[in-house]
Amino acid sequence: MNRLRLAFMGSPAFSVPSLQALHAAGHEIAMVYCQPPRPAGRGQKETPCPVHRAALELGLPVRTPSRVRRDAAEHEAFRALDLDAAVVAAYGLILPPAMLEAPRRGCLNIHASLLPRWRGAAPIQAAILAGDAESGITIMRMDEGLDTGPMLLRAPVAIGPRGTTPELHDALAALGGPLVLQALGSAPTPQAQPTEGVTYAPKLGKEDGRIDWSSDAAALDRQVRALNPWPGTFFQHGGETIRVLAAEPEEHGPGAAPGTVVDNAALIACGGGFLRLARLQRGGRGAMSAEAFLRGYALPPGAVLG
Repeated sequence: MNRLRLAFMGSPAFSVPSLQALHAAGHEIAMVYCQPPRPAGRGQKETPCPVHRAALELGLPVRTPSRVRRDAAEHEAFRALDLDAAVVAAYGLILPPAMLEAPRRGCLNIHASLLPRWRGAAPIQAAILAGDAESGITIMRMDEGLDTGPMLLRAPVAIGPRGTTPELHDALAALGGPLVLQALGSAPTPQAQPTEGVTYAPKLGKEDGRIDWSSDAAALDRQVRALNPWPGTFFQHGGETIRVLAAEPEEHGPGAAPGTVVDNAALIACGGGFLRLARLQRGGRGAMSAEAFLRGYALPPGAVLG
């Protein structure tokens, strides 16, 4: 294996296995770029992101610019690293042409979908929301577009019928490192992305987790499996926000308007079918099974959830 001089650019837990794989393979990681420390926890203490912490554990230098797009000093610092390539995995900042073109072999992105499906910020959640049967990792040479660059390698991962975002996240995170090592080692010929089948996965916000009971139960089930742990799925009842952490769709139950509780075990009528709530959480309290939740919080038949 040729030892390459690399920069690694990533921030969340998804990126950590790829950084570790590059380091373990013996590549020279000249610099790790990640998002700056952010306030976190009850004390709002400045906390480094997962990639930052992993880099420090490996003894690697870290750079945390808050912006890079129009910062000429950052462009020059990146160019001065004299890189063979940069590996990017969920970095969180848009790289300008001055940085994309600086490494001799360009910037390689580890993207969590089978491009061109699910370009954008939330491809893992989008795949589960859509009911896709598979996702995967694409290693792409980056250009100025939003996940539009030519593809080097792709590897699929099946999504089970009850697949969740944490499960798919971990499977894809584990695959990213070996696949980018293969791309660096074999230098495959870049292939342009197909122009058909392009879909986008926009950045998610808290309101995306609000449950609309007029939706089909199967769609709500996918919403719960896709959007936990973040931004989380929730409904309103009795002036409180109740998080739904797990649920199961059911086809049959007594006829009722969407959002109506229809039995004593948290079965809720939907626009089509019914949703059995399985794991719930009140604000400021621990998560618990629906059975335990209902011992301390009333959701009687006939109640209507918001």
